[in-house]
Amino acid sequence: MLTEIVPLYPLYALLFAATGLTEAQISVLFVLWSVSGMVFEVPSGVLADRFSRRSCLIWAGFIQAAGYLLWIARPDFAGFAIGFLLWSFAGSLTSGAFEALLYDGLARAGAAGHYQRLYGRITSVELLAQLPAAGLATLLFGLGGYPMVGWASVVVCLGGSLVATGFREPPRCDAAPVPDTDALGYLQVLRSGLAQAARPLLRGIIFATAFLGGLDAIEEYFPLLAQGWGIPIEAIPLSLLGIPLAGALGAMFGGRTGQIPATALSVALGAGLVVLAAGNALGRPASVAGIVVFYGLYRWVLVIVESRLQERITGPDRATVTSLAALGIELGGLVLFGLWAVGGLGPVVVGALAVAVLLPRLLRP
Repeated sequence: MLTEIVPLYPLYALLFAATGLTEAQISVLFVLWSVSGMVFEVPSGVLADRFSRRSCLIWAGFIQAAGYLLWIARPDFAGFAIGFLLWSFAGSLTSGAFEALLYDGLARAGAAGHYQRLYGRITSVELLAQLPAAGLATLLFGLGGYPMVGWASVVVCLGGSLVATGFREPPRCDAAPVPDTDALGYLQVLRSGLAQAARPLLRGIIFATAFLGGLDAIEEYFPLLAQGWGIPIEAIPLSLLGIPLAGALGAMFGGRTGQIPATALSVALGAGLVVLAAGNALGRPASVAGIVVFYGLYRWVLVIVESRLQERITGPDRATVTSLAALGIELGGLVLFGLWAVGGLGPVVVGALAVAVLLPRLLRP
């Protein structure tokens, strides 16, 4: 969670432009970041299951810090590209490993039923961290420009690694006896994770997690929507402040929600999308309220679905299966980008409504 307040997050695109990179070069960097994330995702999950999830979290902070150090030392296209590769690898090391470590730790303590509530709180804090990150970036940039922001980001990442050293790695949990993970080869762990993900019990909910998680990429377009609705550029950051707050509130309530029927999740997501589309049709500054409503409901649904995914995973390859779902999220985000390129918000809403309709079938026990 500490890495969510990295002050470089709100400024790195501006850093690229300030060093003379063209829009085309910046776009290439973003594509490289996205594609490398998909390449690293599943192998890093297998590493977490094969060796140590805690070690993956520790190393992730060091690797991400190294990427930012490279940006400071070599602020050019090549330096940024290698830095993005390091950042992408660091992100993939935490994806899957963190959820697996958290769930198995709770299960070991006989508190697996508390996972959804705790995961909702963690997601809520991560969303709220966007607020101090923006304020910290503004303060540090005023004091020392991009180098100051970069060094502070390195310190934050190293602090995340330090916190991770305090985590305890519990034994792998399973309802039935399983082979010792340390005795399995890397490819055996990968095959085991793929086989589990292909089971009917998990297949549908992995698709649901992928579709819903990929929908979060719509956040990249919120500033463009606000500008199109007549909000002045200088007022857009303040006008969108309610979105992460609504998301945090939705995630918090998602953690406190019990075994709600999948039909209710479908209705909630569909209602949020309808409100979003209605606000876009209105096309006024007040339409931002539609985004706020949608994002709160969306985050509520997403926390519940991701928690149910962890409840259905068994065996020692939890991080591998979670990473497979995360890979699906990356692919879902690419689909969303393609739908937006075709026709803006309209096709995205139609596609998301189709997912909402399919939720009861995908989440069936």
